[in-house]
Amino acid sequence: MKKNKFTLKKIELIPLWLLLPSLAGCVIFIFIPSICSFALSFTSWNLITEIKFAGLNNYIDLILSEQFRLILKNTIIYAVSVTIFGTIIPLIPAAILNNKIRGKEFFKTAYFLPFITPMIVAAMVWQWFFDPNIGLVNIILKSNLQWLYDTKLAMPVLIFISVWKLTGYNMIIYLSGFSSLSSQVYEAAKIDGASCLKTFFKITLPLMSPTIFFVLLITTISSFQVFDLIYLMTQGGPENSTNILVYWLYKNAFEFFNIGKASAIAYILFIFIFILTIIQWKLRKRWVLNEKD
Repeated sequence: MKKNKFTLKKIELIPLWLLLPSLAGCVIFIFIPSICSFALSFTSWNLITEIKFAGLNNYIDLILSEQFRLILKNTIIYAVSVTIFGTIIPLIPAAILNNKIRGKEFFKTAYFLPFITPMIVAAMVWQWFFDPNIGLVNIILKSNLQWLYDTKLAMPVLIFISVWKLTGYNMIIYLSGFSSLSSQVYEAAKIDGASCLKTFFKITLPLMSPTIFFVLLITTISSFQVFDLIYLMTQGGPENSTNILVYWLYKNAFEFFNIGKASAIAYILFIFIFILTIIQWKLRKRWVLNEKD
């Protein structure tokens, strides 16, 4: 009997042993680096000289810096724009493709293709499209706009490319949400004589609100963490007009070798995203169907 109990306990421990590699990875590559970077945010270090304690100087210098305020403003403009358009626009093709139309699978693939395209490939193609001399966009518009070299146009171009790349992924999430909706509700609305628009705004959108909230949340978080697009297309230029927090963090860490300041930027970004996520989570009860604390 004791042997059976011992064997049973060993069997119960199997899931823990299977989870151990993943847990070890989280501890080694996430938790420990997070603690170390938080500690480094209070220091002055250039990877070569001795680490010196700097207190809150890194945070104070950043908050008082005009350049940092400009970069924070750019980050907010980019993130808010991508979140709004990246949440609303994919809902339109998802609603259309949710119906029985010819070539539906082809359109799903076509919309999703940009998301799985490597960013370096997408960036090279769009750089050619927006080239001021031989770019396809200027040829079509018959203009001579500088696009990525204009302080007023560079950010809208990056927002457009980000939304284009994100649309397919969010559309697939919306389609999975549409598939869970009950057809009986629509049949009842049809019997009552509700128009297509009224059905969409009064029935579909409220029922889809949990899915919309999920898309809104993940799009917000990912838009604040963009790096590759900025690095590949503008390097924060022209005149810091497209410089955002994650790219500025990279510059401080691996070009200026100011590790303390880079760590401080990381935690300012973390606090900003955390507060924004909490606000969204608290406000969800006002518009997400059947949501309670």
